Amino acid sequence: MSDYTSRARRFTLRFPLMTHLSIQINFWIIAHIVFNLISYLIFRSFSTAFSLNIKATLGPNILLAIVLGIFYGLSFGLIEYFLENQFFRRKSLGRVLFLKAIFSLLVFFVLFGLIKLAIYKYIISPMFYPNGLSLTDQVWKYIFFMYLIYTFFINLIISFINQMNKKFGPGVLLPMLFGRYRSPKEEDRIFMFMDLKSSTSIAEVLGHIRYSAFIRDSFMDINYVLSQFNAEIYQYVGDEIVLSWSTDDGLKESVCIAFFFACEAQFNRKAEIYLREYGMVPEFKAGIHRGKVTAVEIGEIKRDIAYHGDTLNTTARIQSVCNEFGKPFLASKEMIDNTDISKHYHITSIGMISLKGKRNPVEIVSVEQI
Repeated sequence: MSDYTSRARRFTLRFPLMTHLSIQINFWIIAHIVFNLISYLIFRSFSTAFSLNIKATLGPNILLAIVLGIFYGLSFGLIEYFLENQFFRRKSLGRVLFLKAIFSLLVFFVLFGLIKLAIYKYIISPMFYPNGLSLTDQVWKYIFFMYLIYTFFINLIISFINQMNKKFGPGVLLPMLFGRYRSPKEEDRIFMFMDLKSSTSIAEVLGHIRYSAFIRDSFMDINYVLSQFNAEIYQYVGDEIVLSWSTDDGLKESVCIAFFFACEAQFNRKAEIYLREYGMVPEFKAGIHRGKVTAVEIGEIKRDIAYHGDTLNTTARIQSVCNEFGKPFLASKEMIDNTDISKHYHITSIGMISLKGKRNPVEIVSVEQI
């Protein structure tokens, strides 16, 4: 199941739109199959009860459900994806939910109008009911409200699944449903702790409102480069962001190291905007380490997937000594051992360092671009 999670995350990061649309299409196909199956059974029961001489088969209904599911999935998926990325990023949650409801209703009215005026008249009726089956306005009225109520609740379910995927990250919901994280599971992972430099003085200069906006914009730019480096966000903690990779993914082409410098490059590209808006450009310091951790589902009122182990503590301690040695990016020697990272980056040994809370010293190295 962990392989499934890694593959799902990689695919989502590389193809976010395709992933979003495939989820929407699959769920809408299932939803329409269920709807058509229920409608078919109701239709057959009334036909039998009142001896109606109208034949209906399940096969065409399933085919119709697949076509409508693809149609609905593409329509709702594309609209939600582009609205989410273009217009909703800085809107309040209440306004986002309200606007999504309005757009969903508009899409529903358009699609239902197409079904009534075109799809049913020119496709469904000639193909499935060659002897003719005309529906009165009153019948269409009942179908409309039944379809509207059903679509509304399906939208709620799909929105819930989307929010769960956003909270836990892609590829986690299914393992959770199967109970993978109910008991602690050992994983080999890389962690990076990135912390804003001079955060206290920045907060004093900007004030807490503008400082929060500064942090928000900084994290949004870090998120912008995530997909290129298979990075997973584990936690946001104040002005610190904790990132993670599976060891295989992180060490492949040294993406876990390249990620930090890509974030610096992104801030430099946006420097003019930051200077105009805040009078300063964000700078982060980071520590990185790898090792064994346990993953487990925790909490009752608020559930989450948590990682535990000495690896996280060591990573946090490595990041905490960046200022002491005047280095923006430090790693454990263990992190770069048996890898080709040194071929692509300049590695300088800091020495055996006694980290707070660690019984034995840890050899630390500085990582810089060549």
